[in-house]
Amino acid sequence: MSQRTLQIKALTVETQRQGQRVKLVDNLSLSVERGKVLALVGPSGSGKSLTCAASLDVLPPGTWRKAGVISIDGEVRSPSSLRGREVAVILQNPRSAFNPVRTMCSHAYETLHAIGADLPGWQERAAMAMIAAGLSEPQRIFDLYPFEMSGGMLQRMMIALALMSEAPFLFADEPTTDLDLIVQRDILDLLERLKQERGLGILLVTHDMGVVARLAEQVAVIDSGRIVEAAAVSDLFLRPVHPTTRQLIDAHLSLYGMEWAA
Repeated sequence: MSQRTLQIKALTVETQRQGQRVKLVDNLSLSVERGKVLALVGPSGSGKSLTCAASLDVLPPGTWRKAGVISIDGEVRSPSSLRGREVAVILQNPRSAFNPVRTMCSHAYETLHAIGADLPGWQERAAMAMIAAGLSEPQRIFDLYPFEMSGGMLQRMMIALALMSEAPFLFADEPTTDLDLIVQRDILDLLERLKQERGLGILLVTHDMGVVARLAEQVAVIDSGRIVEAAAVSDLFLRPVHPTTRQLIDAHLSLYGMEWAA
């Protein structure tokens, strides 16, 4: 592995409300290492997805990156040089991420064309990525439209598109939210396998502490755009410090009729 660590440093994202500038992400710093999973967790609206979007310069209209740099192994990179080349992305709602009138073959070609990949032999490269993502019949799936595929198949296809880029880092934004429990398990198993086999460094954005416990080694907790706690997964579950962390763990345990013991 030539590239080992992606760092987000002092990231600040702003918007404007009633004539006043408001910070949505405030001086946030994270470090993602290859071969490991860093979970970024927090309640809805805390700035998790904005952090990923700002790092790759794909913020929604009405927001902007006020400050912050992204580097790989200490070398500052522009977001455009990272996007799709050094950092691939998978999103939380696979059905809305695909153009409904285009086949999977078209999506694969567009993905490789967008990053300037060598297009001769692109179908073989795409097929290999699809197989790695658990889609065992790539030639048949090439001809399918999104409405002909299940949510789990679409999520695997989104992962395959990310693998086609051969990017060393992956931003996974709520990758299992809209999937049933069995498919969630399979997708998490797939991400774990890809992390081990390909040495992917994964930034896992989620509010699900069960997903954190299953996949991540390190956790950063975000609240109102600020990192309020960061620790190894085991330490965070055993000794949460910040009230937001405790609330997230309590909410998770309550699903099983349990309570966190202080």
